[in-house]
Amino acid sequence: MSGYIATFHTHLSALLTCQSLTACGAAARMMPVPRKLSASCGTCVSYQADNPLLEQMDTDVERVFAVDGDSYTLLLENE
Repeated sequence: MSGYIATFHTHLSALLTCQSLTACGAAARMMPVPRKLSASCGTCVSYQADNPLLEQMDTDVERVFAVDGDSYTLLLENE
């Protein structure tokens, strides 16, 4: 399993995505956005899954990153 972080424009979008990821069997939790990343609402979803599950993201997702230790690789940017 790999680690991912999704950032959002709104708290509601983060909550809906967290619920969607959990329903798919991913280990997901809401948390503050890490300092290295920026987000409009300040809340992100950190999750573990076999793949990024981009189809589970709410339409108001800002960015999705793959996490490798302290480094982040941008997988999706939605402006």
